[in-house]
Amino acid sequence: QLGIEALSRGAARCVFVDQRTDAVNCIRENLRLTGLADRAQVVSGESMAYLGALREKFDIIFLDPPYAAGLLEPALAHIARHDLLNPHGILAAECPADRALPALAPPYGIYRTYRYGKIGLTIYHRSGEERSEETGQ
Repeated sequence: QLGIEALSRGAARCVFVDQRTDAVNCIRENLRLTGLADRAQVVSGESMAYLGALREKFDIIFLDPPYAAGLLEPALAHIARHDLLNPHGILAAECPADRALPALAPPYGIYRTYRYGKIGLTIYHRSGEERSEETGQ
């Protein structure tokens, strides 16, 4: 939903990743119905495998894995370790409201957290300072 909303508001491109066939089919159908399929890539597969193969950076990343799957913290750690956000990029991670998400190493920092009933949303921001590939700082 958030990816389609971003596309409808002018995002140049959006990548959707889901391993459930029914979810992938629903995403494809919604993209077709909204006329946004030409600016979207739909990946049918496991999200950590996708992250592990990435060779690009993003301006915005939305993470909303199934809460019981145990994917959120590993995905956050991978994104920060491999610096997958562009400078000034935003990472939005949804989780149960009673769960605090971890701080990430610079140049990533928690910008804000929100609670919506039983849902929590943590917004991370990547600073504009470039990190050296050799030192990781």
